[in-house]
Amino acid sequence: MSTKSLDELCVNTIRTLSMDAVQAAESGHPGMPMGMADAAYVLWNKFLRHNPQNPDWYDRDRFVLSAGHGSMLLYSLLHLTGYDLPLDELKNFRQWGSLTPGHPEYGLTPGVETTTGPLGQGFATGVGMAIAEAHMSSLYNTEDFKLTDHYVYGIVSDGDLMEGISHEAASLAGHLQLGKIIYLYDSNNISIDGSTDLAFTEDVNKRFKAYNWHVQEINGHDHQAVENAIKHAQKASKPSIIVCNTHIGFGSPNKQDSEASHGAPLGEEEVALTKENLGWDSDEKFYIPDEVKQNFRSAVEKGKKLSSEWNQLVEDYKSANPEKGAEFVARLNREFPADLEESFPVFPADEKGLATRASSGKVLNAIEGKVPALLGGSADLHGSNKTWIDSSGAFSAENYSARNMHYGVREHAMGAAMNGIALHGGVIPYGGTFLIFSDYCRPAIRIAALSEIPSIFVMTHDSIGLGEDGPTHQPIEHLSSLRAMPNLLVLRPADANEVSYAWKAALEHDEGPSMLVLTRQNLPTVDREVCGPAENTLKGAYILSDSDGKPDVILMGSGSEVQYAMEAQKQLAEDGIAARVVSMPSWELFEQQGEEYIEEVLPSDVKARVSIEAGSTHGWHQWVGSEGKAIGIEHFGASAPYETIYEEFGLTSDRMVKEAKKLLKVSKQK
Repeated sequence: MSTKSLDELCVNTIRTLSMDAVQAAESGHPGMPMGMADAAYVLWNKFLRHNPQNPDWYDRDRFVLSAGHGSMLLYSLLHLTGYDLPLDELKNFRQWGSLTPGHPEYGLTPGVETTTGPLGQGFATGVGMAIAEAHMSSLYNTEDFKLTDHYVYGIVSDGDLMEGISHEAASLAGHLQLGKIIYLYDSNNISIDGSTDLAFTEDVNKRFKAYNWHVQEINGHDHQAVENAIKHAQKASKPSIIVCNTHIGFGSPNKQDSEASHGAPLGEEEVALTKENLGWDSDEKFYIPDEVKQNFRSAVEKGKKLSSEWNQLVEDYKSANPEKGAEFVARLNREFPADLEESFPVFPADEKGLATRASSGKVLNAIEGKVPALLGGSADLHGSNKTWIDSSGAFSAENYSARNMHYGVREHAMGAAMNGIALHGGVIPYGGTFLIFSDYCRPAIRIAALSEIPSIFVMTHDSIGLGEDGPTHQPIEHLSSLRAMPNLLVLRPADANEVSYAWKAALEHDEGPSMLVLTRQNLPTVDREVCGPAENTLKGAYILSDSDGKPDVILMGSGSEVQYAMEAQKQLAEDGIAARVVSMPSWELFEQQGEEYIEEVLPSDVKARVSIEAGSTHGWHQWVGSEGKAIGIEHFGASAPYETIYEEFGLTSDRMVKEAKKLLKVSKQK
């Protein structure tokens, strides 16, 4: 092997490791790692600033493999450069319990910056990382201290660029002139079905130029061309895409440039032929030449030096700028001031009350001074979502230090960008739209839940209470489906004071995303002197108003419908029926309290239970039981004033009273 150049040996090691791992797993995608090995090697060997022994070092460059199906490319690089990813993990690619799943997963594999695989997600998540980089650098960097100064590199594929989210995100990145983004586009002209000409014939170069990106096109196997292109991209004042013309399955005599190498093992015979074709004269599987390992492992010492120098820079910065230095470190550690809780507003009892979207806006502006890390936006709905921080301006290419994001009508890109902002560190993202449009950003919400990313979604106009805009804008199944998503904290507060604690819960929930589900219409602010304390919102469900003695019936609901349970309680009392009202803003938090507390709130011997919520009843039988009644909507909405819709669809206190009496009559007969 000594006749081969060291660079060629390194690149072919990436290829052979990828082939061997996919072959051992009998599944996977060998073609992309083989095709992009050259470009990835140049990037990682000559440009990427990272510390394999401290993958979370703050000022590292971020590398996003948006083409997550090519995961063996990333795993090979991580192992070779010295991350805590032993060779045995590569040998166990795609197997139970391994650190090398089929697609990269953030939080599982050291060095994986974000979960990718659903195409386009990585592309847009990287945009969020660049937003956070621009924001933090504008706030804390000085001429002498560059605390935040790194790039977001990525590898994107034909499939990434076909997905709609990449269009949204590319448009936003170009508008914001995020010059720290450098994406290598693996233009290999092959997708699962065959040639990309079957469905993808647009001029990618012109498209990205129209988006205000810096565009270059090169031979992706030419190391010098890759190096030169990255250098040019680093000097650009706008996001860069480097179109790398490559051969999928590079080196495979029979499967190069074919869809056959995209998503299936090459086969033992073809692997042997490919190694022979590449001049690889070792029969040993997962073979790494000593000189290759030595070359790659130089990243360890380089990384130690870089992070050590940065740590000293932070210390010097703290000495020169004590207040800003302390704030910078607190933001990186997601630390809040001890007196934060005092900033959350307490709302007086008010029969007219506020829309919870409005009280959310008040809470946000009351706490933002204590939580400078908050950076938020809206998908062109600031006035409706109430997500504007009044003390700041709009984040833009001219003002990266501002805290209000105009995402435009790009819900999907917004969600993924929020994830990137959160993953970057130092910034706590929130973003708003109508609950109905959670459908448009659902894949990003799911990635956040899967990856335990603490993005905060502010979803307003949460039900038929939207009114006249009609069924296209009135969510029905959304609450149910979102509650079904593992690790998503859903909060639907019933009044302004529950909103305060919902925001507190969201900020404290740092192991996954939170979603505040808020009304368009006013809700009465409960009199807390006679009702249960709003701080019990943090328990997910609580007794809002109790009966004297053991209740005959339990009335429960969330959000805007809790007021009807309160009214029904009064009506039932007039008939001598004792009712308990339970507000249930968060099923997830309630389930975490344990059986004893759940039994305290919902005693199992009280079988008569009625729930009410302006949405699908799916899931409510967990709480009302087999003998209870769930009132909701199992059809789409209608266009009319919301009061009329509630009446026509039977979401009223009268309906609750009627159903409660039916249940009690049945139970007495038993």
